[in-house]
Amino acid sequence: MSSISSNKLVIETVDLVKMYGPHVALEGLNLKLESGAIGILGPNGAGKSTFFKCILGLITTTSGQGKVLGYDIKTQGDIIRSRIGYMPEYDSLDPELTAIDQVRYSGELIGMNPAHATQRAHEVLEYVGLKDQRYRKIETFSTGMKQAAKLACALIHDPEILICDEPTNGLDQRSREFMLQTLRNTVQQGNRTVLMSGHVMDDIQEVCDSIVMIYKGKIVVHSRIEELARQVDEEIEISVWGGSSRMQESLESRGLSVRRLGRIIRIKVESEDTISVILECAVESGVQVRKMGEYEPDLEDIFLLIMDKLGAEVKTTSDLMTSEHTGGTNND
Repeated sequence: MSSISSNKLVIETVDLVKMYGPHVALEGLNLKLESGAIGILGPNGAGKSTFFKCILGLITTTSGQGKVLGYDIKTQGDIIRSRIGYMPEYDSLDPELTAIDQVRYSGELIGMNPAHATQRAHEVLEYVGLKDQRYRKIETFSTGMKQAAKLACALIHDPEILICDEPTNGLDQRSREFMLQTLRNTVQQGNRTVLMSGHVMDDIQEVCDSIVMIYKGKIVVHSRIEELARQVDEEIEISVWGGSSRMQESLESRGLSVRRLGRIIRIKVESEDTISVILECAVESGVQVRKMGEYEPDLEDIFLLIMDKLGAEVKTTSDLMTSEHTGGTNND
């Protein structure tokens, strides 16, 4: 897969290796990330969490080098962490605190004086849409409000890099759209870098321009999403009625590559005659073709196709869900 040219690098690793005893969690990561919105993808156990811990200086690397915002991950982890905001997937809020106290406390934990932390808490709570709820206790918040509060905690010190793990987890459509728009604003208007990890590919695609895919401790893809889409085989998508199984069998008997999702069938374009063959198969199968058109692959399709080529046991993107105990494991 094609790599991205670098202008302003925010993260750079060279031959980065992390081992837990005999287990290789990260194997020779060479990565150059420029500022912007980047999706960090990979199945459970791929090495995503280990990668984040390494670049934050939370764990020591076995070998190799790395820099974040120009600072060495081995010796300057405290400086790196002061310039990065982290929005975890797990519940990190104190239900007894009001939103303003929770966010202010997050600022004080990283060294902000109380007056400055209070001022910034008001600002970021308004930014994430919680201005009118800032004096309510966290325990009264909906899931969407809790996610927004976690984002406010991550943003209080105006970090240069924001790491978000499953930021839309559990959100309804309205809250989801607001969260994604807030993340886009952070990148586009705030000129900040967002690293977004998640299993909902539509969300990644709405915010991110590029992705890094980690598999078995290695980077297998680093590319702009639009470039990846161009590398996927062209397909025709049809919606059929009255015998999709027969239609699939007929298409495959003609040597065509078929992906079927119920009444939706996608056929790889082999030649300029592919459409004619599809129509002939429809007549032979006695089915109605209700809809036909060129299929434009989305990020979920691209991810699953890449995983399939790698032989991974990933059947749906729900396999990307971070386990509840990820923070204590060594292999993710």
